[in-house]
Amino acid sequence: MSEIKTIGVLTSGGDAPGMNAAIRAVVRTGLFHNLEVKGIMRGYEGLIGNEIIPMNRKSVANIIQRGGTILKTTRSEAFRTIEGRKTAFENLQKNKIDALVVIGGEGTFTGANVFLQEHGIPVLGLPGTIDNDLIGTDFTIGYDTAINNVINAVDRIRDTAESHDRVFIIEVMGRDSGLIALRSGIGVGAEAILIPESETEIEVLFRRLEEGRRDKSSRIIMVAEGRHAGGFEVAEKLKERFPKFDIRLSILGHIQRGGSPTCMDRVLASRLGVAAVEGLISGHKGEMVGVVSSNIHFTPFQNAIKHINEINPNLLRIVDILSL
Repeated sequence: MSEIKTIGVLTSGGDAPGMNAAIRAVVRTGLFHNLEVKGIMRGYEGLIGNEIIPMNRKSVANIIQRGGTILKTTRSEAFRTIEGRKTAFENLQKNKIDALVVIGGEGTFTGANVFLQEHGIPVLGLPGTIDNDLIGTDFTIGYDTAINNVINAVDRIRDTAESHDRVFIIEVMGRDSGLIALRSGIGVGAEAILIPESETEIEVLFRRLEEGRRDKSSRIIMVAEGRHAGGFEVAEKLKERFPKFDIRLSILGHIQRGGSPTCMDRVLASRLGVAAVEGLISGHKGEMVGVVSSNIHFTPFQNAIKHINEINPNLLRIVDILSL
């Protein structure tokens, strides 16, 4: 029999579309199981500051379609300290919170794992990050929305690229992971994709442009911000090598994070939110809840936070074949 009576939920790190759907699922599943649920504002920083509020069905009404997070989010330097985590634990005790659901990425889970080891409170994590770079889930909450945001933006950019016979360098988020660039690049028919995980060098890009069809009215090159110092450097090198090309750079930036989550992200977040609450009730802790091959999967935090650094070679091969 579970001893958990009250669950706290927070969002931490970068926001991701679908976080609100996850919060909604946690709250309503907790209430379904006759538990109290309390929301913690501004992540671990709010936990240290005792910014904790009761939540009910009305608290999460009409939020499934909203981007961002109603609980707000921030990164907390104080939570990195023993003193900060001690204060956070004391606030959990004051509010009679028996277990936590944290929604975020690598930094969120790293902090949760240390917190669990020091104070023993059961914690489960939901993968909320647009980078899709966590081990233990096929997709993270926010990834599908982010790549669709990129595709929608690049489709519009291609319209003007074709009108003016331009080469567009599109920089997308992904300092350590190129999964946004890779999947969206395939989706928009990019001529080349430069990502941190691939050894594709700038000379390969030069050859592809030189050997490609001369009659192409536009060319799209996707660059993850962590590759070749980002799109700016790639654009400068291309201008130097191909002075006759009309080369433009577009950095999509935080537009990738915003907007209403896709159906896939809403369903994923809902499934994971339900699984997290029921996982805590059944005794799970110190794990990330993910979906692998359509099934709920629990992965220890220390394994989940290892970055995916191997890209499916078939996806890179698809780029080579289809860019002719």
